Amino acid sequence: MNFARIFAIANNVFSEVIRDRVLYLIGLFVLFLAGIIRLLPELAAQTHNKMIVDIGIAAIGILGLIVTAFVGTGLINKEIERRTVLVLLSKPIGRAELIVGKHLGLSGVLAVLISSTTLFYFILLAINDIRFPFGSLLVAMLYLFLELSLLTAVAILFGVLTSSLLATLLTFGIYVIGHLSADILKAGELSQSPSLEAITKGIYFIIPNLSRLDLKNDAVYGVLPDVMTLLLNAGYALIYIVLLLAIANLIFARREF
Repeated sequence: MNFARIFAIANNVFSEVIRDRVLYLIGLFVLFLAGIIRLLPELAAQTHNKMIVDIGIAAIGILGLIVTAFVGTGLINKEIERRTVLVLLSKPIGRAELIVGKHLGLSGVLAVLISSTTLFYFILLAINDIRFPFGSLLVAMLYLFLELSLLTAVAILFGVLTSSLLATLLTFGIYVIGHLSADILKAGELSQSPSLEAITKGIYFIIPNLSRLDLKNDAVYGVLPDVMTLLLNAGYALIYIVLLLAIANLIFARREF
């Protein structure tokens, strides 16, 4: 693969998504959080600070998920539907370069979105004298980026396979199942049904376990896993990203246009 071509594709995706007003979501987030900071003290006088920290970090995750699901599924699929993929592939661009470049471009957008909203999140909390565990929340945001980057690979895979609408629904489905995979496995073990237990184990091992990358709930209390666990979870995410992009490339390479 040619890294210059991959960078050019990534840069094109980044510029296109930014032009689609994705960054207006940052302004929406700031207005939303400022409104919550003003409203919650009237409704929950004793616990409003903790609720504001929780709501803020959850809102960043939801914004990132929306961008990932709706934009990621269309990165390849829209090129196919508009037949612009024929123009791209007629140039000296490999299909693997196209997929990797698209993934890196949207990952760059997500990095900007998460870092910007996190910055404003910390500023608003500090201005309003709300105490928060800076270090643990920063690490949680880094792992949120890894989670969304993994979901971007999922979205691209589904975008290669099917229509944009179905791919978006499937991506949301993987997000939900990925966060519940450990609970699904336990439910299968408790069912005492060998067939159901085999199914739940299959789901657990095939669907990425996104709960390994979700540190938000513990981070608001200043609690994080040990360094080795953090490194293993980061490696887990990177391996899944490479695997999903490789599968997407294999499918895309077999498609005729």
